[in-house]
Amino acid sequence: MRYPGHYVSYLVEFHVTRDFFECHEQLEEYWKEHPEDERALIWVGLIQLAVGQYHERRGNLAGAAKMYEQALGKLTVESLDSLGLDGAVAVIELEAALSRSKQLEDATSPAYKDMNLVIVDAQLQLLCEQQCAERGMALSQWGLPSDKTDEALIHRHMLRDRSDVIAAREEAIAARKKKPSTHNR
Repeated sequence: MRYPGHYVSYLVEFHVTRDFFECHEQLEEYWKEHPEDERALIWVGLIQLAVGQYHERRGNLAGAAKMYEQALGKLTVESLDSLGLDGAVAVIELEAALSRSKQLEDATSPAYKDMNLVIVDAQLQLLCEQQCAERGMALSQWGLPSDKTDEALIHRHMLRDRSDVIAAREEAIAARKKKPSTHNR
């Protein structure tokens, strides 16, 4: 089976850096570039899974629960198996994460736990290992818990440079203001 590079990057980020925001970015980019992909629904489910992990780690348990529920609506044992993963284990872990986030919504100290997606396809495992080597990442980091003291990792969405997005919005607003109104004619 051929796996998209973005998916391999997702798995590396998910298990080595634990940068779930980057996981989301990787698969979202692929998903948007390939809207006809027959696995589009699975990509969205994996994006939601990563976003759920991101929210749960930050203590946003309501957001995590919402993402986990949506992911469970898209990810099945069979669909995850088709991506070289142990789908049964993944679904069990996802259900446990959903349960944990719902039970702890009112808790002050959530018992966050990183998920691991068990790779069962040797080809996919090799691709992940190759990408780790190319990026200078130690395989010994695979599957280790998140560094919950790394503010840049935990609050990535708040710390990223959004100047390009802001500039594009301002340009769009300026362009709309320049167009003559057709309502008063």
